[in-house]
Amino acid sequence: MSFGVADPQCRTPDDVIRAAADANALVVQYAPVTEEVLAALPGLHIVSLPMIGVDAVDIEAARRHGVWVANVPDACFRETAVHALAMALGLIRHLPFFDRMVRAGGWGYEETGPLRRPGELTFGIVGLGRIGGYVAACAAPIFGKILGYDPMLDAGRWPDGVESVDDLTSLFRLSDILTFHVPLTPETHHLVGRELLAEARPGAYLVNVSRGPVVDPHALLDALDSGHLKGAALDVFEKEPPDADDRLRSHPQVMVSPHAAFYSVQSDEEARRRAIMNIIDYARTGRPNDFVVAGAKTWIS
Repeated sequence: MSFGVADPQCRTPDDVIRAAADANALVVQYAPVTEEVLAALPGLHIVSLPMIGVDAVDIEAARRHGVWVANVPDACFRETAVHALAMALGLIRHLPFFDRMVRAGGWGYEETGPLRRPGELTFGIVGLGRIGGYVAACAAPIFGKILGYDPMLDAGRWPDGVESVDDLTSLFRLSDILTFHVPLTPETHHLVGRELLAEARPGAYLVNVSRGPVVDPHALLDALDSGHLKGAALDVFEKEPPDADDRLRSHPQVMVSPHAAFYSVQSDEEARRRAIMNIIDYARTGRPNDFVVAGAKTWIS
């Protein structure tokens, strides 16, 4: 068995089509694999992503074209969960706000507003899969109550110590901190909009390390500007990187990081290795180890 390997940088469907004209397999991170790409690449058998999310690929189009879509569902879940919790703790302890105030010449522990004891706060989690479940386990000793909402999770897999909430509106009304761990799908696009944010507990904090479009950025800005939300922490944006004039990028009540929640040296190496192993396993056995779409094509040596 032998493979020829190329490493182009692709940002548009046309880039992918040109670079992958002779490819049977693709490893992509954010390069778009659309209906147009799949139709133009009849020799493509498998797309493997070194990550949990597969929103760079048009899943339904992949099914129609018989193309396998593989991923690495657990390589970076601890890093992502810890990043989310670190952001939440930074917000409730006003660390980014203190930092800006002191750098601007201020000095006073009450200048950013009152701080509340973490053990008296309620931590709300949307999505209790691997990442959300690990967030809950790490947050449980710190916060007074952990609430969760995940209609897709079987009761038998519900994490210990997390109180189930039946609907998102109730979760928003009851939580002091809200964190999101859901895939980007048509159902979760702008899941968090004006109506839901209006239901949030006044002075609450929002953390998003999932995908930028899960939260409507205009609705979030309005909630922050009005003071209804005390702050937000964003590892992801609707457009990445965000424009220089994106107000969420510079908003004084927002903490940001550059889509880095997944990253550690170890998680990055593991994810890339396993994404490639999915292709090798497919070539050897006709089936990748981890996949979200079972394709109809078999390997042609």
